[in-house]
Amino acid sequence: MSLAAPREEGVQQPLPGQEPLVLVADPIAQEGLSLLGQRARLEFVAGDRAALERRLGTAEALLVRSETRVTAALLESAPRLRVIGRAGAGVDTIDVEAATARGIVVVNAPGGNAVAAAEHTLALMFALARRVAAADASLKRGQWSRSAHVGTELTGKTLGLVGLGRVGGEVARRALGLDMHVLVYDPYVPDEHARHLGLEPVELDALLDAAEYVSLHVPLTEATRGILSAGRIARMRPGAFVINCARGGLVDEAALLTALDEGRLGGAGVDVFSTEPVAPDDPLPRHPKVVATPHLGASTVEAQANVAAQVANEVLAVLEGRPTQFAVNAPSLRPEDVDVLEPYMGLMMMLGKLATQLADDHLRSAEISYRGEIAERNVGVLTAAAIQGLLEPISDTPVNLVNARLFAQQRGLEIVETRSNTPSQYTSLVRVTVNTRAGPKSVAGVISDGRANVVQIDEYQLHLPPTPGYMLVTQHVDRPGIIGLVGTLLGQADINISSMQVGRKMPRGEALMLLSVDEPVPPAVVEKIRQAASVEVIKVIKL
Repeated sequence: MSLAAPREEGVQQPLPGQEPLVLVADPIAQEGLSLLGQRARLEFVAGDRAALERRLGTAEALLVRSETRVTAALLESAPRLRVIGRAGAGVDTIDVEAATARGIVVVNAPGGNAVAAAEHTLALMFALARRVAAADASLKRGQWSRSAHVGTELTGKTLGLVGLGRVGGEVARRALGLDMHVLVYDPYVPDEHARHLGLEPVELDALLDAAEYVSLHVPLTEATRGILSAGRIARMRPGAFVINCARGGLVDEAALLTALDEGRLGGAGVDVFSTEPVAPDDPLPRHPKVVATPHLGASTVEAQANVAAQVANEVLAVLEGRPTQFAVNAPSLRPEDVDVLEPYMGLMMMLGKLATQLADDHLRSAEISYRGEIAERNVGVLTAAAIQGLLEPISDTPVNLVNARLFAQQRGLEIVETRSNTPSQYTSLVRVTVNTRAGPKSVAGVISDGRANVVQIDEYQLHLPPTPGYMLVTQHVDRPGIIGLVGTLLGQADINISSMQVGRKMPRGEALMLLSVDEPVPPAVVEKIRQAASVEVIKVIKL
């Protein structure tokens, strides 16, 4: 499998021996440019959109940071482009879907700024503990007020980390070096892995009850948006501090302001905001108990050098046909494998996403199994797709076919691949099983007439195409009226059902219902269904 995208016929190719052209559209640290310059021709078009559009037609690689927006329209003028390199983690300024459709690989550098973000987190913690910002402002006003700025030590304090990804792990290591007691909440990291690092795994409410400092290190998803809600802020330890160097939108900013005004919290260190740049009259960064910075978590000389070098190596790997570690979109399949394996790619990813989101606890291990004719194939890429699906809903960095196994290893998630030629009712059957403290959760699927279908969840037999979007899953006792009641409640909330399947063990016994819906189901509607229909389990899943 090569990451080099197939080129369009009729497009002028580089002359034999000619180095590929890399357009540099944003300021990039010299460490990355030096690497690229050894094996490629560089042309700089930073700040000149017209020059970018004009020269893109001859370029094979495009290097950007956050300033340049790479749109579908821009890519239409890039017939030779093979790779887009993002010097940083976020790719929200790149139309990844359009790039994928054109066979263009998008790579980034998600790990190069982890240390910078971790150190910035600690910097805000120190600033809050020792009242650095207030003391500095006071002294600049000509005041010598030592008694007004008495601080506290971090040593011996309890730090609660919400998320144990790359940045969270770096913060944890440094906090342990300060002799802090570190609690961690991450439902997708095994407790044994956290304990091995010297951390105490706890549930989120327990963390909020005990921690004197609460630091957020999770990606912004539908599940984590507003994770530090008004209710959770209200239960925090009196005088506690909040630090957010992860993503804006994780914290209910209005509730945070209220807690600061009322004196329930000691302060907050905020580097990211729900809306950026913040409005001049935004009260949060101006609050006297807040130490605020304008999204500087990754803004260090070293981090910029690291991400520049990392993305340069990624770009060169694609140009030279070598595997990469940080491709954001899926690499191409070999032509001889496309017909058989390509339909399974999306199915395996969907099965992984389903299994993770259906699991009732954090993942300890996962088994990817192949039965029938598919077991005779080279299924490594399918296993990678399943792992990608398992990790995508819970990862704070982009997961792809190349880095999925590495990320699983870093999370302490054991992956087992099994194959069996034993015949079944299907020519080929694929299954993803995750194991947690609450027990296993299994999801199986098939390809029938070129279309993917989920055919089994645990013991329940189904036949449901796993289409992208949202799914409502309920587990309940089968009785008359349940389906109609759930449909009515969703209709009252103006939520449209696109498809539905019910699997049951026996009439009026345990049943599982899956409804594909066009919109996310709000928590209030979920709770109304739970109470009105007396369902045992109800979950909203995003595919």
